[in-house]
Amino acid sequence: MEFTTETLAILFLAAACAGLMDTLAGGGGLITIPALIMSGVPPLAALGTNKLQGCLGTATSSYLLFTRKKIHWRELRAPMLFAFIGAAAGAVAIQYINTAMLRFIIPCTLVLIAVYFLLSPYLKLNTEKPRLSAAAYQKFVMPSIGAYDGAFGPGTGSFFALAGVSLRGLELIKATAAAKPLNFATNLASLIIFIFADQVLWLPGAVMIIGQMLGAWLGSHFLFKINPAFLRLLIVSICCLMLVRYYVVG
Repeated sequence: MEFTTETLAILFLAAACAGLMDTLAGGGGLITIPALIMSGVPPLAALGTNKLQGCLGTATSSYLLFTRKKIHWRELRAPMLFAFIGAAAGAVAIQYINTAMLRFIIPCTLVLIAVYFLLSPYLKLNTEKPRLSAAAYQKFVMPSIGAYDGAFGPGTGSFFALAGVSLRGLELIKATAAAKPLNFATNLASLIIFIFADQVLWLPGAVMIIGQMLGAWLGSHFLFKINPAFLRLLIVSICCLMLVRYYVVG
């Protein structure tokens, strides 16, 4: 595909907004995927290109958390492996879904995730007692969330945090921190599959990586100055407006 300067500029801004939102409240994929689709990128290529720019963000945050000893490799290597396997399976499966169906499935999924993201129930969950054993959690929950991320993606970090809090009794901060390397594992697995399937657009992906880095840098400066609830509403509104514009105008 060929991209005009204007289109690349729009994708850069969308990625910068997503990086900002991800740093402050999460949910950046609810901005980047509709932006790619609106730019004329086919559904599978939109998912693959989104993985390219999203992989860098989760890699960076994971590296920082590991080096600062906020999370530990020994505790996360097994969950990461199972999440990786699930994501690879999900990314392979999505390659065989009819493109016409994807044009319907992806927007519907985005709207559902947007609604979930807005309500975000895991902040109110009881975290005192694990409801699932570590073995069952690793073998069933991690691959399931991974498969979702391999096939679609938005909201995966929130799902990992929700699972950690509700099923393993983790503290919210620890569950949120652990979600970063888990999300990196799923991003990496699905990105590999999308690259082999030739469903990654490198030029817009590179432009969006730069935008993500800028947005994350800006977000780090406003982390404690903006109400996350307002940001969640803003993310959902932007997502829905872009999808409406795509179907009504485009």
